[in-house]
Amino acid sequence: MLFDILILLSTALVLGVVCERLRQSAILGYLAAGTLLGPNALQFISSASEVSALAELGVALLLFTIGLEFSWPRLRRLGAAALGGGTAQVVLTMVLGAMVALSFGMSARTALAIGAIVALSSTACVLRLLVSRAEIESNHGRHALGILLMQDIAVVPLVLLVTVLGGQGSLQQVGVDVFKTLGWACILLVVLFLLLNRVVPRVLHLESLHRNRDLPILLAIVTGLGSAWGSHKLGLSPALGAFVAGMLLAESPFATQVRADIASIRTLLVTLFFSSIGMLGDPAWFVRHLPAVLALVVAIVAGKAVIIWVILRLFRLTHTNALAAGICLGQVGEFSFVLAAVGRGTIISDDLFTLVISATITTLFLTPYLVALAPQLSVGIVARLSKMKLIAPASMQGAADVCPPKRPLVIIGFGPAGQAVGQTLERLADRVTVIDLNPNMIRKAQQLELSGHIGDAMHADVLEHAGITSAAAAVVTIPDPTAARAIVELIRSIAPEVHIIARARYHRYSADLQAGGAHEVIDEEQFVGARLAARLRKRLRAVDRPATDD
Repeated sequence: MLFDILILLSTALVLGVVCERLRQSAILGYLAAGTLLGPNALQFISSASEVSALAELGVALLLFTIGLEFSWPRLRRLGAAALGGGTAQVVLTMVLGAMVALSFGMSARTALAIGAIVALSSTACVLRLLVSRAEIESNHGRHALGILLMQDIAVVPLVLLVTVLGGQGSLQQVGVDVFKTLGWACILLVVLFLLLNRVVPRVLHLESLHRNRDLPILLAIVTGLGSAWGSHKLGLSPALGAFVAGMLLAESPFATQVRADIASIRTLLVTLFFSSIGMLGDPAWFVRHLPAVLALVVAIVAGKAVIIWVILRLFRLTHTNALAAGICLGQVGEFSFVLAAVGRGTIISDDLFTLVISATITTLFLTPYLVALAPQLSVGIVARLSKMKLIAPASMQGAADVCPPKRPLVIIGFGPAGQAVGQTLERLADRVTVIDLNPNMIRKAQQLELSGHIGDAMHADVLEHAGITSAAAAVVTIPDPTAARAIVELIRSIAPEVHIIARARYHRYSADLQAGGAHEVIDEEQFVGARLAARLRKRLRAVDRPATDD
């Protein structure tokens, strides 16, 4: 098994690099690695079931970290178009997808499962592409993000739905099973709420936990996987427990650092997950059934784009922005693999499963082109429809009707220097975000009504979650010159447009910080020297004045 994992990860690495060079998502490389080495191609992997079992841990950790992104205040800030539109998109796509499946003679259970599978889009691919193209703050980008977040929330109930649909018995029995499942889910929610709101935060505040950086990582993994195990023991999806645990911890100031701490192991296990899904692909089957696969791909891309277009128009977005968001989300997502795997062998036949997997992989390959062309395609389509008098010309106007959010200001380090900066920015408190590893410093920031994240700013995940990619400026007050330069360089690499102001404890480190990418460096020794000289001149004037008067 160890050799299988080694060769699978090595191949995934190589193909992931190739995909990135071709401006594709690395996920496609992971899928291709599994397909290439799997039982339907070169047959290099002999322990596919063991690899798949290990990969399920990756799904649990992935859903745990996604849950960490969701706090109730953040969900409210997304607005009605994102929350209502995202919910409506999942429901409407699932219903219409099920109706189409029924028209092809599928059973009601299978049709609902297919509708659930095509309702989801790819959060991993779309967000990465929108960020890299600096379109995440555009009107269509923000609404695409909101819909993706609502889809991520829908993953857990959809997994439950497909699991229940795969059970035996009549539809009435299925209904009973659904209510029973919801009852166990409520019990799980109460238990996790008590544990994660009463016990885990107190453990996270222990000083001994902060002296050893390995312990918070272990605590996070135990929390996520333990919740998944508890959910499984209650007969629920492990994904439900992991997601709920993350969501309950999202209110904690430790959420940002927890996410960063488990990022590496999550990446390893998620890579195995996508590779194990790729093993389910059948290249020979794909070639033999190419017309059916392409027809399904066209139906998915066009259907989802139109559904999202119509829904966002109901929330008063312009035609161009609504359609651009729909085009960006016109693929089937990575969590659809999870739904398909849950339904396989019960309500989804092997041929139907292979068709869905083949179409999903194809839509993921198309995603970089859909995101890149979405603004131009939407303008062109709206212009054509306007000429045909199918829509009003006024609806072609762009995104200028919605003011973009104010760009945040990030303070890294909240010691005396950082606190002085924060106090001067109190009237801009809604825009200021503080990053510090010390929980006491974050509490001081919150007393000033500043947003705070407990985390190590030398992790890209921590910076990104604090909003560095859209920030107007970042102030680095860390006294350690090595850490300060590393943070400056990291900010420069992931957010080259951000204006960086850095503190140099000693004069000899000023040049290092400037070389690292800081736009402005406040040299403490020069600053203190100038202030001392000013005070000295003031004192001399006071001393000399009586002599002059004489």
